[in-house]
Amino acid sequence: MTQKVALVTGSSRGIGKATAIRLAHQGYDIVINYARSKKGALETAEQIEALGRKVLIVKANVGDVSKIKSMFAQIEEEFGRLDVFVNNAASGVQRPAMELEESHWDWTLNINSKALLFCAQEAAKLMEKNGGGKIVSISSLGSIRYLENYTAVGVSKAALEALTRYLAVELAAKNIVVNAVSGGAVDTEALKSFPNREELLQEAAEKTPAGRMVEIEDMVNTVMFLLSDQSSMIRGQTIIVDGGISLLV
Repeated sequence: MTQKVALVTGSSRGIGKATAIRLAHQGYDIVINYARSKKGALETAEQIEALGRKVLIVKANVGDVSKIKSMFAQIEEEFGRLDVFVNNAASGVQRPAMELEESHWDWTLNINSKALLFCAQEAAKLMEKNGGGKIVSISSLGSIRYLENYTAVGVSKAALEALTRYLAVELAAKNIVVNAVSGGAVDTEALKSFPNREELLQEAAEKTPAGRMVEIEDMVNTVMFLLSDQSSMIRGQTIIVDGGISLLV
């Protein structure tokens, strides 16, 4: 059997890095995508190669459709196939709604929402050649709840979740399964950009019914379940992994 291949966008750190490494443990060759952290991408690649897996590193801002097309051309040339696409890369401007500028909006929506559509289009073409595949995106509670300074990101994640539903239906005929995982506050590198990071972490630690914060591995465990054959009848869903905190009014 030809070796299976997985693309994880934003896989130089955090949830993306942990997912890429877990997929390598499962026997996948990995496409690492990054926009800024070349050092992180190289470190991730080193860990994956130590597991005996092949790695392709692609620098690409997934908010730019031309960069997306170039990335997938490289994947096709290197591997000739794609079986898994984890849409993890995210960015965004943390400001109240009344302080957002058009450039903030466009940047956030391009990377967090538009990227899923145009990456999925390219991924589907490669997946279809090999009988299907799996797509999982990473979302957050800001898509359905108000979070301070989170307007642009929250809206972009809501769009991502809606797009997940549309893609799930339209790609089902190609045997491509599409879902998303939404996390509560996870103490990753990305959270350091939040102006109210300490408050978020304290609230999550104190109020989560499960008695602890969500950790990166909790997110990765759910992603891996959705990428497994056990979840083949789950389609277009956003699985919330938050220890129950979103149930509190």
